[in-house]
Formats: sequence, C-alpha cells, structure tokens
Amino acid sequence: MITKYKSNSAGASPFSSGKKSSEDSVVFKPNQNFSGARKMSPANNLSDPLNIDAILNENKEFLRQEGKPVETKTASTENRATVNRPIILRAQANRPIQNNRPVENKVVAAKPATTVKTPYNNRANNYRTPRTGASTPYQPATSNITTLKGVAPVRQVFSQQSGSNSLRIMVMGGLEEVGRNMTIFECNKEIIIIDMGLQFPEEDMPGIDYIIPNVTYLQDKKDWIKGVIISHGHYDHIGGIPHIMGEIGNPPMFMGKLTAGLVRKRNIEYKSAPTLKIKEIDDSSSIKLGASFTVEFLRVNHSIPDCFATIVRTPFGVFVHTGDFKIDFTPVNDKPADLNRMAQLGAAGVRLLMSDSTDATHPGYQVSESYIGEEMGKLFEKIEGRIIIGTFASQLSRVQKIFDLATKYGRRVSLQGRSMTSNVEVAYEIGYLKFDPKLLIDDKDLNKMPDNKVIIVGTGAQGETNAFLSRVVNGEHRVVNIKHGDTVLFSSSVIPGNERSIQNLMDRVVRQGAKIIHYKMLDIHAGGHAKAEDLKLTMRLFKPEYFMPIEANHYMLRAHAELAEQVGIPVDKIFVADNGQVVDFRMVGGKVEGRLTNEKVPTDYVMVDGLGVGDVSEIVLRDRRMMSEDGMIVVIVTIDAHTGDIIGNPDLISRGFVHMKENRELIEKTRVRVKKIVKDKPTASAVDDDYIKNKIRNDVGQFLFTQTKRRPMVLPVIIKV
Repeated sequence: MITKYKSNSAGASPFSSGKKSSEDSVVFKPNQNFSGARKMSPANNLSDPLNIDAILNENKEFLRQEGKPVETKTASTENRATVNRPIILRAQANRPIQNNRPVENKVVAAKPATTVKTPYNNRANNYRTPRTGASTPYQPATSNITTLKGVAPVRQVFSQQSGSNSLRIMVMGGLEEVGRNMTIFECNKEIIIIDMGLQFPEEDMPGIDYIIPNVTYLQDKKDWIKGVIISHGHYDHIGGIPHIMGEIGNPPMFMGKLTAGLVRKRNIEYKSAPTLKIKEIDDSSSIKLGASFTVEFLRVNHSIPDCFATIVRTPFGVFVHTGDFKIDFTPVNDKPADLNRMAQLGAAGVRLLMSDSTDATHPGYQVSESYIGEEMGKLFEKIEGRIIIGTFASQLSRVQKIFDLATKYGRRVSLQGRSMTSNVEVAYEIGYLKFDPKLLIDDKDLNKMPDNKVIIVGTGAQGETNAFLSRVVNGEHRVVNIKHGDTVLFSSSVIPGNERSIQNLMDRVVRQGAKIIHYKMLDIHAGGHAKAEDLKLTMRLFKPEYFMPIEANHYMLRAHAELAEQVGIPVDKIFVADNGQVVDFRMVGGKVEGRLTNEKVPTDYVMVDGLGVGDVSEIVLRDRRMMSEDGMIVVIVTIDAHTGDIIGNPDLISRGFVHMKENRELIEKTRVRVKKIVKDKPTASAVDDDYIKNKIRNDVGQFLFTQTKRRPMVLPVIIKV
C-alpha cells in the first residue's frame, strides 16, 4: 500500500505528477496497524503527526479503556516542542548534540520501571570502550512531543503483544569495501531490503567481472520479504538486481523515477532475470510494508539525480538509512537535500542513523556541482583544440553541465562508451537531461568537424581496461585517436586501488601529445559524498540515539565513528560492524536498547564471471592467481593400460613459466624426472591414475621450485593405451 506523506519542505517536487489524491494527507500513525496495538479513536484527528491535543485526547481515551485514572491537567505551551525549528547552521556542526527539552516519563498509577543493568548492551561488542576523563553530556531527541505528567508516553507506543521480539539489521555488503551495498531489516518474520549493488573486482581477482551480495540467508525466507528499496541508480546500489531478484522471490521494488529507468534498462540485458515489479516513488511517498514497516523517503543529493534516504518506521523506533549522499545547496537538475525535514525527524526522535562514510576521512565541506560547471566553463573559454572528458557514466549532473557549456561555446558533443550512451538515453527520455538532440554528433561525422568545435565525453577516467580512454590510448578505438592539441580532462576523483592504472593511463596520454587537466589541478570534479563537516551537520540534524557508519572500508567507518564521538554521541551507542554482523534492537527493562552482536550471517563473495554467477570459488581464484604469478606446465604421459609402463618420452608444455626453446636443459631434466616417477611407482599402483598424477604434481612441482624458485601450476595428463 502506497500513501503520500505531506512534506513540510518548501515547494513541490518537480518530478511528482502534480495530481491530488484523497490519500495525500494520510501519514504513518505509529499506534496503528500493528498486531495487538491499541486502536485510535475515530474522533481524533491525527492528520498532523504533531497535533499534540489530539494525541493527548487519544491517550486519555486509552487510559479510560484500561480503567486507569486520568489527570485533567493540560499541557502548557512551554512544554510543547515545535518541529519548525530553524535549520542549524554549518558553523554549529562542531557543537555537541544536546536536548534541553524537559522530559518526564511518568505514567499515573503505573509501577515505576526497575532499572536493571544487564549485559545485553555490552560495550565490548560496540565501537570501543569509552574515553577516560570528562565527556560531553549527550541527550538524544527521543521525542518531539514532551511527555506530560499524568499522561502515558505517546510517541511510537507499540504493544509488546504484537509478536515483535526484536528488530535485526544486517548489512550484507558495504561495511568492508566501497560497493556491494545491501542492507536487511528484519522484524517479526518480515523483511525489507535496501539496495542490491555490485562491487568491482580487486586486483587479486583475475577474470572476475564483478561481485554481488550473498543472499544465502534469505533463501528460506522468501515469503518474509515485503519489499526492496533502491536509494539511487549507481551500479554499486543496483548492479546485483538482475542476479538476486529471482533468487529471493521477485518482491516489489520501490525507487525514484530515474533509478527505475536505469534498473529497467539493465534488467533487459539479462534474459534469465524476472520481470521486475517496480513502483516509482518521490519524497512525499509513504509505503506500508507488512505489519512492521512503514517506509518514507527523504530527498538527498549525490552525483546522480533522484537520490533518497530511507526512513523506516518500526515498532522499535525510526531508523534512517542515508544511502550515498552529500549536501549541495545548488545541485544541477535536482532539488537540494531537505534539511528542514531532517531537523523535523531529529526533533521527533531517530533511534538509529546509518550514514554514508565514503568521504569521512576528508575534512571540510563537499563542493557544489554548480561550482564545478563554472570552473569547467573557464577552461572551455581558453582551450582551442578538441576537449576529451573522462568521467563516470553515472555522473549525469556533470554530463548536463557539459551539454550546457557545449551549447554556450558552440561545440558539438560525441558520447563514447556503451554505458555513457545508455545512461544519457534513459535520462533524456525521462526528462532528467535537457538538451537539443542536434547537439550530439555521430561517429562518422566526428573527424569531419573542426577541432575547436568538438567535445568528446566518455568513460575510463579510472583506467579501466576496456573503457573508452584506455582503448583510445592503446589505438584500439574505431574513431578517436589522441593527437597534438587535444586536452584531456579527468573529471573524477581517484578510487582507492586505481592509482597505478590511472597513472599509466596519464603517461600514455601525454606521450601521444595531449595535455592533461585533473581534479588536483583545478576544481573540475565534485565528489558525491558528504565530507567530515557535512557529516557532523547531518548528525546534528538527525540527533540519533544510536549511530552506525556504513558504505565504506573499515578505516573510513572508524573515522566516521570518531566524528560521531565529536558531536556527542556516546561511544557505547556507536556500532562499527563487519559485513553480516547482526545489530539487534529489543525491549530491555521497559525501553528499547540496541547492541552489536557477535552473530554473523553469510556474506562470502559471489563472483560473476561472464554468464556464470557464483561458480567461481576461492579455489578457482587461487588457481588463477597461481597461473598469473608463476605460469603453468602441462605434463603428458602415455602408459600401458595393463602393465603401467611408460611408452615413449613425456611431453611438456609451458605457458607463462619458461620459454621452452631457451630452457632446453631444464625441460630435459624435468622430462627425465617424470620418467623416473612413473617407472619407480609401486606395483600395486601400476594403473592407478590418481596416484601417478599426484606423484607427478608434487615431485615435479618441488623439483621446478628447487631449480627456479618458482611454483608453476603442474597439470599432469595420463593417456592409457
């Protein structure tokens, strides 16, 4: 069921249909729709979630039904908190989070809760032990509505008879790497999933195309899965969809309009993938998924339009998953992040904030995409020859700026690379990219244009082997070649691990006569992730009770955790987890407590190689690594099927080990060694193929190591005649 949430942010979304619906005013009511929860009085009007009088009346009615005394004292205006607080300025980001609102948790005629110190929220399982010395007091905003004396707590009251023993959160990928992002929320045998991304292979994974999350944990829980939410359209968040959706029962999916277009386009390429049940959302959507989850969406900015943070309302509180985000007050072809609503959520109370950590190690604030366009415009004024720009195919905001500048300076644009062309096509059809189609130039006309009238945009700024820029410098591109007078712009930052590939690419570009401009020389790239001060501001706005850094390597998660400490979040409420490690929230002593458990679910790599998914194991990778490092040698032996005697001389084939013509002596010694192995075998093993193969593999391998200090893969082949 999809309903609409009335956003308090100024202006309507430019991507919404604009149609009015009878459900436009329907919002999530935390006291409804859960098994065993109390029912709302039909007389109460809670269309405004912060209508205090209506909530107090509802609570009084509930107390009467329970036969409990009710005080007639009304709330003073001094005790009423307001949501429309002014947005916190960035200068305040370094102040510790505090909440000075008076909160009383008394319930008339109710027994006081007994405080029990239990080992459940064990600090040893959390981020780390607290620092010694004085610390800044931290009081998370557990409720925007002050709990009044004589009235039961009113915000997010759920009956414990609902059958929800705990809420479990498992991040299946993205806590030990950049990519493979996937998060599972599980409550009362109901599951929702956020993102299904891929991870590009590491250097020690020869032949692997990419890696996707392991969904073994979900195999026997397909009927629990109520929906999949996709935060945005980058491959590290959508790349695993064609492979995973069929494995988990093809549940409904919810995502923004542009993301939906990119997901549909990718899914068509996989014939075995099921037809996806996609429902498009915007920042006013509210989705009821099962009895345990109501999901809302918060607009954020990134390097691609239509990005949303996910707000998950549960029986255990509100959980916020930011996805990839940055704070950009002047984005390109997108609305700014809704900071006002972040503050509203923080004032109302956020149980856990799961926040992007990719740029947590970078100080300061992220640069706006609009500023990058201005800097590129200054370059375009001065450059006389061809302009070749390497960037990510998903950097659609950057592509829009390039189209605008091409129009301004009278240049035509050539798009290179299948992913670049495909993404631009999808974004143009949906309406996210706005340009005159006549601006684009076909490959057949590219070399007929004057150099000062051409811009070539393609992929490969990370040095990828088969991408546009690599094929150009290797002379393998059918149309484009580097020549004197060209200017190549590397309009992307360096992804960790790609430094050597990018340096080699730059060397070859310069050798062929072109000039290079990259992001360290001029501001021609804006990252898509919030930097340290932006992250502090985000935490101050949301004011979470618990905090969990996500979507980065462990070092970056730790850096983000330290930022959370700086703004006042207690260290025992900061969870730095590994992939698959279960975070558990449950009622303890009358209140919700969270902990980072020692339980882990399977998150092993599932590698995609060509059409094979998961059929490349660690053993296969080990063999590939061995062959790539020391090569291989094939030993072919012909033996008599009856006697086991060797017939003729063994044949040897070397690949990647030694050049046989230049190492005749070593090859001959190896051949003699093989003959001796076969001849000296025990009589009982005369025709035992496995014994002979293992003997050849072990003895020849050891012999070659003593001769060369290398360990090639030895492949024995036995032919019986």
